[in-house]
Amino acid sequence: MIDRIFQGEEDTEDKTFTLRPKTFSEFIGQTSVKDNMSVFIKAAKSRKEPLDHVLLSGPPGLGKTTFATIIAQEMNANLKTTSAPSIERSGDMASLLSSLKPRDILFIDEIHRLRPVIEEVLYPALEDFRLDINIGLKGQAKAVRIALPPFTLIGATTKAGSLTQPLISRFGITHRFDFYTHQELILITNRNTAMLEMNMDKAGVEELSKRSRGTPRILNRLLRRVRDFAQVQNQKIISPSLIDYALTKMNIDALGLDDMDRKILNIVINHFNGGPVGIENLATSLSEDTATIEDIYEPYLIQLGFIKRTRQGRVATSHAFKYLGIKAPHPDNKQEQSLFDNNTS
Repeated sequence: MIDRIFQGEEDTEDKTFTLRPKTFSEFIGQTSVKDNMSVFIKAAKSRKEPLDHVLLSGPPGLGKTTFATIIAQEMNANLKTTSAPSIERSGDMASLLSSLKPRDILFIDEIHRLRPVIEEVLYPALEDFRLDINIGLKGQAKAVRIALPPFTLIGATTKAGSLTQPLISRFGITHRFDFYTHQELILITNRNTAMLEMNMDKAGVEELSKRSRGTPRILNRLLRRVRDFAQVQNQKIISPSLIDYALTKMNIDALGLDDMDRKILNIVINHFNGGPVGIENLATSLSEDTATIEDIYEPYLIQLGFIKRTRQGRVATSHAFKYLGIKAPHPDNKQEQSLFDNNTS
């Protein structure tokens, strides 16, 4: 059973939830994470204990929420889900924790966004299954300790580096999700086209998988939009040419890059001479917030080798210059040349 609390994550598209795998055997990719998690779950169940607290990190869209749902199912546990921004006061966290039943699993998405005062409430709950709260007016408040049933917290984050060390140390199991390989995306495409009753030829599967940025969530979004184009054009078989037509209409190129990706590269190269440029300056130039750039766009640009993060800021690599058809600069002095070489190697 899944309880959504404080307006947790919702599925906004038809059949989105049906595309989510429901077991580890259906979950494609993240093989090492799956294998290790299966061992930890089996051991916890054999000891008749709740699973240790789990931290899942990695870029958005890689299946962390789905994975948490599968963990709860494998543990035969009730799952309650929420997101850190929805927990506005320490009282919200206290109320949430006190509502848990033995061996419940609490899933908190974007856990890096918990406010420090709320995070403090979690520490004794995670370590000793207790809730320490103050009751009464300021100056006359009394400390009250409430015992909590054994439970498991699963936290998901796109910014593991933003988590405090005291919070990280209370997770007994930590896993990082990586971008999916092309072959894994092909398997996911084949599975999901069958579930959506779409007829896509082998070359079409290859093309769509290649342009999905290593991310199942993006793959599923593109899959549904290609289905729209096929339906309107009365195409019974979805071919690479139809996929290319549809994605070109959506300004998504052969690498899966969209207008914002290209705008980022253009600004770093043309406005800041290839960098380095600080994230705040980059965000201001793009009229975008830093979190969106860091969480949504940068990871894939870094994976492609187009952007590098340095101590001085973001730097466009020689691959980015080549992609935009711009000649890479040749710094005049040795210090600038060394910096450029280090950042583009």
